[in-house]
Amino acid sequence: MEKLVIIPTYNERENIGPIIQAIHDLNQDFHILVIDDGSPDGTADIVRTYQAQYPDTVFLEERKGKLGLGTAYIHGFKWGIKREYAYIFEMDADFSHSPSDLPRLYDACKNGGADVAIGSRYIKGGGVQNWPRNRILLSKGGSLYTRLILWMPVEDQTAGFMCYRREVLETINLDEIHFVGYAFQIEMKFAAWKLGFRLKEVPIQFEDRKYGESKMSKGIVKEGILGVLKLRWYSMFTNYRRRVKSKLDPSLTNGS
Repeated sequence: MEKLVIIPTYNERENIGPIIQAIHDLNQDFHILVIDDGSPDGTADIVRTYQAQYPDTVFLEERKGKLGLGTAYIHGFKWGIKREYAYIFEMDADFSHSPSDLPRLYDACKNGGADVAIGSRYIKGGGVQNWPRNRILLSKGGSLYTRLILWMPVEDQTAGFMCYRREVLETINLDEIHFVGYAFQIEMKFAAWKLGFRLKEVPIQFEDRKYGESKMSKGIVKEGILGVLKLRWYSMFTNYRRRVKSKLDPSLTNGS
């Protein structure tokens, strides 16, 4: 088993079936893990119909209650590591991330030398479609703010369309990743970068959702602003590298 796409869901009944089908129709052997946080709209029931159709490639993990994006991905990472997938992807359910870009992220890790491939809106060739101006300003401003604070060489700091080599997720101590929204995406990149892994941005066109409601909230934005400052503090005044490195990794060394 090589490629696992993790899709967290909460009330995505209009999108989850089409996104599963679109990934399957790529015919490139992507397996799909949906992590549903108790959606009251029946999202999980729709996933089960696709499980019956594609029992070897579509999987479902159900959690009780809305526990947050970050914890969903951590759950999925551990699930994928246990089953020895070589490449593990993050992807939204709402088609803001195009399934057709999955092979490009995979190629960046498989053949392009990347340990972490980032679907980037803010490098040459990337862009945003049908997003309101305030969301564009918030996203671009957040990425600029994060670069200035953390000095991490990534243009799209809050990107959530990703491919990780399994070795990256095995090396990071996932239990030490605590943020759940924008800050989760930032901290995962920051941890990988601090641990010496190569991050590579791949241009994508990001399109606003057509169905369902955005999960953006003031709390998520606040977490992103404060989370970046916390990460900077940790990296300057604590042994951040040791804290986020897996205790199972025999190559633990001192460093920030």
